[in-house]
Amino acid sequence: MIIKLLLIINIFALLMMGLDKMKACYGWWRIPESFLFLLAFSFGAGGILTGMLVFRHKIRKPLFYIGVPLLFILNIAFIYYLDDTLTRFP
Repeated sequence: MIIKLLLIINIFALLMMGLDKMKACYGWWRIPESFLFLLAFSFGAGGILTGMLVFRHKIRKPLFYIGVPLLFILNIAFIYYLDDTLTRFP
């Protein structure tokens, strides 16, 4: 169940990065960076990071090329911690 939820969040984050890149190319209203970071913070850092690489989007901004990988590491560490904690108490 949790894996499906994480997968949905990351796919949504990836799609938001693609949508923001498309909006940037056409000069339309953009998705706020704060929303993208909120997605990354709420376990969507893998999708944001993948979107940065696939769409070559936000790769020049230090806040993104430093912050998103750090959030990805924190996401993995927290998931590992939760998994370890939940398996101790059946």
